[in-house]
Amino acid sequence: MRFTVLGSGSTGNAILIATERTKILVDAGLSCREIVRRLGLMGLDAADLDAVLITHEHSDHVGGLRNLVGKIKGPVYISRATEDAYFSYSSRNGNGGDEGIKRRDAIRGRTVEIKSDEGFQIGDIDLEPFTVPHDAADNFGFVATNRGIRIATLTDFGHITPLMKEKLDGCDGIIIESNHSRDMLRTCPVYSWPLKQRIAGRHGHFSNEDLADWIQNDFDGAAKHIVLAHLSQKANDTHLALITAETALKMRAPLFPAETKITLSSHKEPTDWIGF
Repeated sequence: MRFTVLGSGSTGNAILIATERTKILVDAGLSCREIVRRLGLMGLDAADLDAVLITHEHSDHVGGLRNLVGKIKGPVYISRATEDAYFSYSSRNGNGGDEGIKRRDAIRGRTVEIKSDEGFQIGDIDLEPFTVPHDAADNFGFVATNRGIRIATLTDFGHITPLMKEKLDGCDGIIIESNHSRDMLRTCPVYSWPLKQRIAGRHGHFSNEDLADWIQNDFDGAAKHIVLAHLSQKANDTHLALITAETALKMRAPLFPAETKITLSSHKEPTDWIGF
C-alpha cells in the first residue's frame, strides 16, 4: 500500500491511497482540473479511481467533487449528515441554491452512506472511520488497512481525543494536520479576531504546538512516515512546522526511539509516493 498527498491547505485538500488493485481519493477539495493534473503526475487517470471518500462538507474538501464525479466510475462514500450539508451550499454571490441543485444532480445515485462507528471495505482496502472534533456536520478521520499496513488520515480538527489517539496507535503512515503556529495566528494581520478564535478553538484546527505535544507524549513511535498537512499559508511557516515536529520527535522518551520520517505536504504539488 502507498499514498500521496495530492495537495493540502486552505485552498484545497486531496489524498490518494492506493494498492495494486484499489485507488481511493480522500476528499476532492482541489478543482477537478487540478485533481486530474496531479493524478497524472502520479501516473494515474481519474478513471482509475475506485471511489472518492469525503471527510466533511467544507469547500476545501469538496470543491472539486461535482465535476470530478463525471470523470470517475466509482461511488462517493459520504455520511448522510455530510451529504445534506453538501447540498445546502451557500455562497456570497447568491448562487448557492443553484449550486446545491447541481451538486445533488451530479451525485444522485452515486453515493454510499458511511457512519463513524461502522467499518467498510473498498476493493482490497479496509476503512475504519472515526469522529474528529471540527465545526462541520459530521467530520471523519480514517484508518485504511491492507495486508496489515495501516495508514491514517486526519485533518481539520481542533483537539485530539482519546479515540483519535487510540486509532493512531500502530499505524505505519499518518497524515495529520499541523495548521498554524499559535504566535503567527495571534499576530496574523489578515485574519479577523472571530476567525482567529474559530481556528484556535477546540473545534477549529490543530496547531504546530498541539502536534508537537502529541508526538512527544502520545505518539507510539510505530509510524515510519508522518506527513504534515493543511498548513496555513498565512498563519504558518513550512520550516517552522517541520522543525517543531522534528524537535518533538527527538524529545520523546529515549528508551524506544522512533525511526520516523516527517514530511511536509504542499498546497501546490503532490508529495512523492510513500509506500510500505
